[in-house]
Amino acid sequence: MSEDVRIVEKEKIPSGATLIFGFPDVGLVGLIAASHLVDELGLTEVAYVDSTLLPPLIVLHEGLPHSVMRIFAGHDIVLTVSEVPIPADMIYPIMDALIEWGRSKNVKMMISLGGIPIQDRQDAAELKAFAAASSSETLKAAKDSGIEVLMEGYMVGPQAVVLQRASKYGSPALALLAQCFYNYPDPEAAAEVLKSLAKVTAVKVDVAKLLEKGEEIRLRARDVMKRTQQEMSKMKKGQEYDIPMYVS
Repeated sequence: MSEDVRIVEKEKIPSGATLIFGFPDVGLVGLIAASHLVDELGLTEVAYVDSTLLPPLIVLHEGLPHSVMRIFAGHDIVLTVSEVPIPADMIYPIMDALIEWGRSKNVKMMISLGGIPIQDRQDAAELKAFAAASSSETLKAAKDSGIEVLMEGYMVGPQAVVLQRASKYGSPALALLAQCFYNYPDPEAAAEVLKSLAKVTAVKVDVAKLLEKGEEIRLRARDVMKRTQQEMSKMKKGQEYDIPMYVS
């Protein structure tokens, strides 16, 4: 684990759980979905990330200081949530540390929740969710669960590192991505990605409240979205709109 990234455990971490990542990204899909999981499942904070690679700030909840990147557990999942975007040039060391830590806890699968931006999102009557995976076996399991496969495209950011590293280590990992706005908080897309999560895990939550509070969430998330957009531009996030050309 990187000396610049420490994961401080406050409570015993369950072994063999599913490790889920929910970070600020396009549409803030992962962060909104992860926050809803914490609230609906009543997850407990069990650890946090202490790193000089993260911005020098804390978040206040009910007047008390907390790390901007915290780890929650319960219901056979371990959920890592960041309330600020990971700086583009720090994604590799931070994600490597989290993945290594997860493997040390014998997690049975790693799942990254996020979005995939689409043109004319405002005109989409229904949103789709897609899966990408670290191996053909994991991808087949997602497909058999009824999730459409993202056949071609680019992936940029933390979820790209999760799939890349998991493939290298032979660990099962999934990226669940819902169609969303690029730079506008998208609670509807977060609800869609949670529906997909329920198909591949035992984690099932009611998304009705998430949809009901859509406008409130959008207003509260505006500042986070602005900061996230700045980091996305640095990591060439807009490239996910492109169609790749493969060289055989």
